[in-house]
Amino acid sequence: MSAQRWPVRPVPVGLTAEWRRAGLWDDTTFGAKIDRALRDHASQDFHVHSLERPWKGTFGELRERALAVAGGLAARGVRPGDAVAFQLPNWAEAAVVFYASSFLGAVVVPIVHFYGVKEVSYILRRTEVVAFVTAARFGRRDFLADLPKVVDGVHSLKTVAVVGGADGPLPANAVPFDALATGPALAGPVDADPDSAVVVAYTSGTTADPKGVVHSHNTLGAELLHLDYMNASGGLPSLVGAPVGHFMGMLTGLLLPAVNAMPVHLIDVWDPARVLSTILTWGLAAGTGSTFFLTSLLDHPDLTNDHLSLMRNVGLGGSAVPVTVAERATAAGISVLRSFGSTEHPSITGSRHKDDARWRLRTDGPPMPGVEIRLLDDDGRPVPLGTAGEIWSRGPDCCVGYTDPELTARAFDADGWYRTEDVGVLDDDGCLTITDRKKDIIIRGGENVSAAEVEELLLRTVPGLLEVAVISIPDARLGEKVGAVLRMAPGTPAPGLDDVRGRLLDAGLGRQKLPEYLAAVDDFPRTSTAKIVKAALRRSVGARLAAAGPG
Repeated sequence: MSAQRWPVRPVPVGLTAEWRRAGLWDDTTFGAKIDRALRDHASQDFHVHSLERPWKGTFGELRERALAVAGGLAARGVRPGDAVAFQLPNWAEAAVVFYASSFLGAVVVPIVHFYGVKEVSYILRRTEVVAFVTAARFGRRDFLADLPKVVDGVHSLKTVAVVGGADGPLPANAVPFDALATGPALAGPVDADPDSAVVVAYTSGTTADPKGVVHSHNTLGAELLHLDYMNASGGLPSLVGAPVGHFMGMLTGLLLPAVNAMPVHLIDVWDPARVLSTILTWGLAAGTGSTFFLTSLLDHPDLTNDHLSLMRNVGLGGSAVPVTVAERATAAGISVLRSFGSTEHPSITGSRHKDDARWRLRTDGPPMPGVEIRLLDDDGRPVPLGTAGEIWSRGPDCCVGYTDPELTARAFDADGWYRTEDVGVLDDDGCLTITDRKKDIIIRGGENVSAAEVEELLLRTVPGLLEVAVISIPDARLGEKVGAVLRMAPGTPAPGLDDVRGRLLDAGLGRQKLPEYLAAVDDFPRTSTAKIVKAALRRSVGARLAAAGPG
């Protein structure tokens, strides 16, 4: 299997040459980057704060384990360019697999531990995975019970290894994870083409199955520079709760701190009470990531000024960042910065803590170094400043394409521009503000309603409202109508529909945008990075309405 087995999207040669001249592409492989980081800072701490599988060690210990596992994978037929997948919580073994695969010149396929049989089986087959590492159990999830169905029909598989599960037999053809480290260790990282694939990250989208996003050594190297540029935590070591089986969780939890010689601290269950206790004990920052990670801490009764002193710098991205949340954090003494990106193009825009507060709090920042953006109307024409348009981007950290060449052809043009399917506005300072997603616009009787606009006003006007999702509700007369699902603060009763509509009218919202359906939930369906899954929410609301019948 070749490292170039997936077609690479077109990028003008002049652009890649410029990225190299600017140092945004350094042609260093991940294997070399990781090996140098772990070797040169061998005494640095790596700590997993887990109730199920805690671990405390050093970078040097992890390097030795990773070289041993890389040797074991090679002995079992894994070659440079082969795909190695792992579905593990935030455990030390996830780091070992990631580092070992990079040393071997293999393509890493992280899979969030929340994914079920259907998604995981599809990913293994679609990526032609050669080695798969999974957990035996985590929480109430029994991965071993699912394993035979997960690997059924994955004809490329040569090795399946299981972390844990020593209390019982493993499925046929599976070995304990520690068995991978029993043979001769790899001597050091294998050379690879820096423009070849190094990670395939799967993300949900418009297709029924997850989309496999292919990144090269150079594109992810550029993303590390962008993350460094923003410096979201202000230089303080962070407690990472985003799953390392997710693309950004893997980068911020396993890669970025290691190459920066910072101690690594992971937690495998985001329990706000435990998070607050842990950051106080170890002197860590927390709250960076999607908005939920910050608000879950700000909402918790255990939060004190001592915690806030460790949360002085927070970067928010990956989901909508309401201005009300940014203002609330600022009032608590937290410097907030916002960024915009995706798995395909991780850091399109962003700001820094030293930037003007208006940039940081009310926009998603200007384009990152080397990144270009353009906003187009429905006919593909540029829109004026201050006018909403669909965002297209290109830059050194943009992926090389999808595992499905048809998706690549639809998402990228001949000049290397990526269609984000997000809608935004550029201001006179060159700062971008995301206003919506094209797929998140509710079309009510032919009139477009911005879900983000209604959500922002609800958060501003409804007391005790922590989170809201505005979604489309099927309507026989209008096609769609506006629905709002609320998550209230504990002990705060949800308002009635008439109350909400009155507040929005008073705030100046047009009547055609007012919610015509209202519900309250204890929590929302979420992705592994805590984003609200609106598709799942729409399905559950639709089923509830259908069961209730007309009226």
